[in-house]
Amino acid sequence: MSITATNIKKTFGTYTALEGVDLNVPAGKLVALLGPSGSGKTTLLRIIAGLEFADEGSGHIAFHGEDVTQVPAGKRGVGFVFQHYALFRHMTVAENVAFGLNVRKRKDRPAKDEIADRVNKLLKLVQLDNLGPRLPTQLSGGQRQRVALARALAVEPKVLLLDEPFGALDAKVRKELRRWLRHFHDEINLTTVFVTHDQEEALEIADEVVVMNNAKVEQVGTPQDVYDHPASPFVYNFLGNVNRLQLPWRGLHDTGSAAPFSDAQVAYVRPHELEILHYRVGLEGEVATVESIHAAGAVARVTTRRGASEFVDVELSRARLDELALRPDDSVLLRVRRSRLFAEDYSI
Repeated sequence: MSITATNIKKTFGTYTALEGVDLNVPAGKLVALLGPSGSGKTTLLRIIAGLEFADEGSGHIAFHGEDVTQVPAGKRGVGFVFQHYALFRHMTVAENVAFGLNVRKRKDRPAKDEIADRVNKLLKLVQLDNLGPRLPTQLSGGQRQRVALARALAVEPKVLLLDEPFGALDAKVRKELRRWLRHFHDEINLTTVFVTHDQEEALEIADEVVVMNNAKVEQVGTPQDVYDHPASPFVYNFLGNVNRLQLPWRGLHDTGSAAPFSDAQVAYVRPHELEILHYRVGLEGEVATVESIHAAGAVARVTTRRGASEFVDVELSRARLDELALRPDDSVLLRVRRSRLFAEDYSI
């Protein structure tokens, strides 16, 4: 089931949440809406679900070519999972999962045996098949989130929408669950859109990433596309660590810029795309001074200072750091392996 959103505009009083946003989600794909708080991603998700509506006279929502713009949420066939689970504390896990089926009108409600069978299959699918009799308070946060997912799937939705599904969980559980979600999605092959502000989460599990900022879509592409070929300074900044190098820079060559080389004001370079060498007269590179060294973990980070106040981070392997034997205040040369040039700058 594909999803198409066209020219979606949404304002709340004088605040613009969405400004002419277009979105295309191919059938069966897992798509991430990624952006900082206030970028419009949750508002867009809620409009797709029918929990909000675009401003009068703007925009259309279609599921597999069928216009559902004016269709209420309960009739769109959408499964929605909230960040904070929204489980009924007085109901068992099985009762929570069955809730959407039990509240249907009698003519649309499956038989009790059919509901019980569907609940059992879903609990097995989300790896909670032995926990049906428990109350939500007896489960971990990760287990409660999977119950919420099973409840959303019980009504056999056409699409699945997840709003910051792992945002309330600690980092370790979040990492485990997003790996599980990717595997789960591959099993059920249901068109899924999830909202997140976590760049690592989006890049790790999504088929396609929609980067949003200031009520607009900045870029759409595969995780590798948006990371390797950012369309704007904002995307470069938002997707991982980056150095903003003020030009001119000795030995910097045009390696695929977004602006003519002569017009560029700043070069964007990720820390692992810089090479660091001991300073020697005659070697090409930008002169800098070692400010600090952070060697905890598999990758080391060396912070250098260029001139009086421009700091440049370099990431390198622990083995390479040991080989260089750098110390604070050492003079070094920095070489850019890969950069992107922009006429404009952006600071988060």
